[in-house]
Amino acid sequence: MIVSYKYRAYPDATGEARLHEALDTCRWLYNKLLEECTTAREAGVAPTMRGMQARIVTLKEENPFLKDVYSKVLQMVNYTLWSNLRALSQTKKKGRKIGKLRFKSATRYRTLNYNQSGFKIDREHSTITFSKIGTIPFTVAIDRTRER
Repeated sequence: MIVSYKYRAYPDATGEARLHEALDTCRWLYNKLLEECTTAREAGVAPTMRGMQARIVTLKEENPFLKDVYSKVLQMVNYTLWSNLRALSQTKKKGRKIGKLRFKSATRYRTLNYNQSGFKIDREHSTITFSKIGTIPFTVAIDRTRER
């Protein structure tokens, strides 16, 4: 049985600003990794997911603002990029005409993935604490349970 929850968050001004900064940073990283993948392919080099994952570490040294976002969230940006590339490849294999992945604008990148750690849900006080962002109050919007 898989249980999934959807929450409606009510951040204060500081929390909202931190969320926007984290989103902007993740969007920048997505676009940077996509640019590097495209450049590598044009140069005849086949980039790998693991290689891009290692590239995040060097990008953190070059761009200190990346350290303001939880590391697992940055890893999930790379995972999302490669999932998109995989889906595009599968579409091409099915014989459909495809283009290239687009760079993400602020309106097209709106997700932070905390998939394993870096967050704590306190249902008693209706708050969720995100690493490097802070505590945000919430209400439960949807509570779903589904069989697998």
